[in-house]
Amino acid sequence: MDTYYTIEEKYLQAVEELSYGETPKALNLLNVLIANDPFYARAHFQLGKIYYYDLKDYQTAGYHFKTCMEIDPLFSDNYFDYLSLVVFLKMDKQVKHVAAIALNTPGVNSSAIYELLGLYAEKNKEWDKALIAYHNAYMEATTKEQLESTEESIVRVKLKMRQGIAYQYTLTG
Repeated sequence: MDTYYTIEEKYLQAVEELSYGETPKALNLLNVLIANDPFYARAHFQLGKIYYYDLKDYQTAGYHFKTCMEIDPLFSDNYFDYLSLVVFLKMDKQVKHVAAIALNTPGVNSSAIYELLGLYAEKNKEWDKALIAYHNAYMEATTKEQLESTEESIVRVKLKMRQGIAYQYTLTG
């Protein structure tokens, strides 16, 4: 086994283990990193991703994403995954808080943040808010895939809005 001396080298080894599908090894390395340096934001970010996507331990994932954000608020990679988690958990106050910070952080993919805000509004049947968020996502899009995804979302919300109107006529008629 190779010996890694700096915290950055240990972090890169953990990320490499993740890329090879070695989640338990990466988890162990990242926990050792945090034990040695609790203020290493990137390790908290990677731990958040492991707990969210792989282990489905949402409380621990939230802790690590939040800790990463507090330690290094300019670490832009953290915001999409953190916002995705709080949207998934329907944490209204946190959705607004994380999104507001994300949209003011250089390097954040604002189109993706607006898409998550649109999804959150759509899940809550707030069609007008969803449309506004998806339109913002469209305006911030920089790839063909982002444009197509937001166009589909806009069409989907408009269809849902029409369905709601149709049901209203049926119920009152």
